[in-house]
Amino acid sequence: MGLEAEPLAAPHPYWPRDLEIRRYIPNDRPTWHSLAFLFSVSAALLTLTWLAAGWRGWTGAPMRTGRRLALCWFAICGFIHGVIEGWFSLYHTDIPGDQSFLSQLWKEYAKGDSRYVIEDNFTVCMETITAWAWGPLSLLTVLAFLQRQPHRYVLQLVVSLGQLYGDVLYFYTEYREGFAHSEMWHPLYFWFYFVFMNALWIVIPSILLLDAWGHLSAAQRALDSVKPKRH
Repeated sequence: MGLEAEPLAAPHPYWPRDLEIRRYIPNDRPTWHSLAFLFSVSAALLTLTWLAAGWRGWTGAPMRTGRRLALCWFAICGFIHGVIEGWFSLYHTDIPGDQSFLSQLWKEYAKGDSRYVIEDNFTVCMETITAWAWGPLSLLTVLAFLQRQPHRYVLQLVVSLGQLYGDVLYFYTEYREGFAHSEMWHPLYFWFYFVFMNALWIVIPSILLLDAWGHLSAAQRALDSVKPKRH
């Protein structure tokens, strides 16, 4: 009985170039389809959240510009974490050979980080936590601010800290591997997909952490300044 030849790995655009992805099927949608979907949905959420935060019916007065922008950020995070990263969490084993829209979106992004098409253990764990923890909590943060709930800055602190911690690990683990999963210095795949799009989750959560820290500290100072009643 003769030995059966193993099927050759399909050619792919990912790094390192000798990476074998045997179930890989190239996208049949152009790059602009994926980017247009991501940015059009994000723009729609930004607009709706901006309008909702400016509606006087929530709190009796519209929010300031900075706070409205922060809520827009959390609304977009809820979509990206819950829907896009949620898809990766559920279907990471199928993405290389799947042609559904969100799978193709991930195959496009993986040109900047091929860990997303090789079931990398860290990436799967990190994205699963992000999808099922920070996604819903981002939306709860939006509602908490719209309704002026007393725990709103606690939610902002927790979500922002979780995002920052996950993103630092994301960059650091790839740095430890010598940035082996992307074409170094490529203007779209490395600088835009990998660096810029992820750096947002370093810069903005850091700002929101400091903002939450300031408000919670002020609240605690006000509470500490209240003299206890004598019985």
